[in-house]
Amino acid sequence: MTKTVLITGATAGFGAAAARRFVAGGWQIIGTGRRAERLAALTEELGADRFHAAAFDIRDAAAIDAALAALPPAFAGVDCLINNAGLALGTGPAQTSSLNEWQTMIDTNVTALATMTHRILPLLVERRGAVINLSSVAASYPYPGGNIYGGTKAFVRQFSLGLRSDLIGTGVRVCSIEPGMCESEFTLVRTGGDQAAYDKLYQGAHPLQSEDIADTLFWVATQPPHVNINSIELMPVNQAFGPFLVHRDAN
Repeated sequence: MTKTVLITGATAGFGAAAARRFVAGGWQIIGTGRRAERLAALTEELGADRFHAAAFDIRDAAAIDAALAALPPAFAGVDCLINNAGLALGTGPAQTSSLNEWQTMIDTNVTALATMTHRILPLLVERRGAVINLSSVAASYPYPGGNIYGGTKAFVRQFSLGLRSDLIGTGVRVCSIEPGMCESEFTLVRTGGDQAAYDKLYQGAHPLQSEDIADTLFWVATQPPHVNINSIELMPVNQAFGPFLVHRDAN
């Protein structure tokens, strides 16, 4: 039986790479995102019989409900939910950050993820499926400018652990994927499209690629039903942990 995965944020980066990886592995995909033209391109690339596009803003709960209600019968049985949609905005310290940007990150990374999960959970329980949440190493390791973004990803990690506790006995598996530096549009979004900042960040670092994350997602989703991968933290070899920050007064 062909399995179906719902991937949020499928228009670029991890989501688009995951859609390609799962199709290559014999799955069919429900891909969501705001950019309808990118979803249309994926539909053309992967085939309408394998990829169903659902264009909407993940922060709109009514749009989530409408998209799920409109799923074609062939795509209505979701076996895996990949909560990939998310973003970071801004790199400055908390005291100079934009409250609107903070709210956007919370609405997208926390509220929308929780809403989508709540909507899909009954179906996943029925089908003994899986939830895979995209968190970040920022959930565990703070850094200057991480403030709200790190907080939202810490929520994702803890929420994943909480789901595991609640879903015990249902057969539903839950995993938190926590990548480090990965080259994608993520940094362009965070810096407001600053290509120079993007190039400087990744220069010589040999960062993870979206395909690396897609392979990891596929591996987790295709483990035997009795195996749960609680979390995976992955970084490029050239990224590690820094020392504690110490500020020294002048006098």
